[in-house]
Amino acid sequence: MRLNAQSNGRFYLYSPLKGCFMSTITTEAEVFSYATLEQTWPEFEAKILTFLGKLGLADKVLHCDHVALRVNSIAAADALKQAFSARGRIISDNQINGRTILIIELDQPLTLGCFSIDCVELPYPGDTLYPQEGWEHIELVLPSTAQDCDGLSQELAQLSPSLVPLLQGQAASLTEAPIKVKFSSPKGDKERLANPTIAFKQADICIKIHPHSIKAVIASELVGN
Repeated sequence: MRLNAQSNGRFYLYSPLKGCFMSTITTEAEVFSYATLEQTWPEFEAKILTFLGKLGLADKVLHCDHVALRVNSIAAADALKQAFSARGRIISDNQINGRTILIIELDQPLTLGCFSIDCVELPYPGDTLYPQEGWEHIELVLPSTAQDCDGLSQELAQLSPSLVPLLQGQAASLTEAPIKVKFSSPKGDKERLANPTIAFKQADICIKIHPHSIKAVIASELVGN
């Protein structure tokens, strides 16, 4: 069988033997919930803190402006939107790369190590099917005037010289899963602030670094309106 369709939050599998679509037993919204996020936060926190240490960033003075989720169904996204809206307020509803991404400012910030995180990024699903739903990455702010990833990479290398091999495309000498580096410049339809991003990913954990906080990026949407 292969995953082939989605409707009303329920995934359908196509069976070549039966020649038809077969519904999964439970919806993603039923499987995944806000309660699951609460239960999995300690594990996510531990993985992020360990990864920060591997990247040589654990002792750097950086601000964590938000944490991001990934879900595979509209029903799950709607349920989490409602849950987070009861615990904060939506400060941005934007289109990025063709899909809706919400930013929720929390009434009570989340604590991750020494970080106090007051915003959550909740993207609605696009074409990608994630192997694991839930907490996916944090984003750190390295204050900078860099307009592109090359400039940001140079400043990050100065902050943490141990990252130079990774930033230059050399594989980390680890016996575990490799660390992948991605350079991008995501931008919403209404944003006017360049925010180049460098992402470090290992297995199911990711840490992204950019020069401007999510609130500064959202504020840029108001310029000229």
